[in-house]
Amino acid sequence: MKRPLGELEATIMDRMWSYRRPASVRDVLEDLRKEREIAYTTVMTVMDKLHTKGLLRREPVGRAYMYEPVSTKEAYTAELMRHALAASGNQAATLVHFLERLTPEEATVLETALQVVPPGSRRP
Repeated sequence: MKRPLGELEATIMDRMWSYRRPASVRDVLEDLRKEREIAYTTVMTVMDKLHTKGLLRREPVGRAYMYEPVSTKEAYTAELMRHALAASGNQAATLVHFLERLTPEEATVLETALQVVPPGSRRP
């Protein structure tokens, strides 16, 4: 099963998704340092791991890399949800438990989503 991101990985990916543009390790480092003390090599290592995991793509620019997310946060989250459902022993029971726990607002969002992509239809 695809594992959720660790705390620092998730923080870095949230930053990368928020930028909506390529960013360097230094860009992310400076952003993170507004909230915590963190080493350049730590950010570089985590961003390299995110690249290895296929979540970030990178292009060399001079002696550094510019990184950008491979997909949106929403697409990543949907993939995690799909993997969790696929890994369950009983998909129907898993979905029932999931639906039982939805707030009224979440249920409304689900109903709206089902109007956009009706059950049985698949996007290419």
